[in-house]
Amino acid sequence: MEEITNGLELSNVNFIWVVRFPLGDETMVEDALPKGFRDRVGDRGIVLKGWAPQEKILRHSSIGGFVSHCGWNSVMESMEFGVPIIAMPMQLDQPLNARLVVELGLGMEVWRDYSGKLHRVEIAKVIREVIVDKRGEDMRRKAKELREKIRLKGEEEMDGAMEAISQLCQKSKAQ
Repeated sequence: MEEITNGLELSNVNFIWVVRFPLGDETMVEDALPKGFRDRVGDRGIVLKGWAPQEKILRHSSIGGFVSHCGWNSVMESMEFGVPIIAMPMQLDQPLNARLVVELGLGMEVWRDYSGKLHRVEIAKVIREVIVDKRGEDMRRKAKELREKIRLKGEEEMDGAMEAISQLCQKSKAQ
């Protein structure tokens, strides 16, 4: 958590960070943050414990990127709202999902060292590349293009489903 905290601070971008502790862990967010963190980031950082309305946040036009472990649902929501991903996969399908995001040009993965540890400077660098730099603009453009393709495909499938329902209704009327 310390490296992520320091990476967010070093990135110097606005952020909303949802901190989750293991089930039954009653740690207060303030106790887990480095001393003075909230003062140093000021109004550019919001830290929440446990949960936030991810879909509502991703839908907002001012969101420039999404730091994610790359669970499939989070990847799909990010694509749906055209938001590039800063990938920090941990387990199961997450590394594969992160690789897909990177290969599609929809985000970047934060490099880990040989032991799997994240480093604050690398976190800050990737966040800035996605949120601030030209490369991030390209990712946002690609993410928005993919969003439109998903919407159009969804509409086509909905039209097909409606046609099938209509045909079923016609058949039942004829009987």
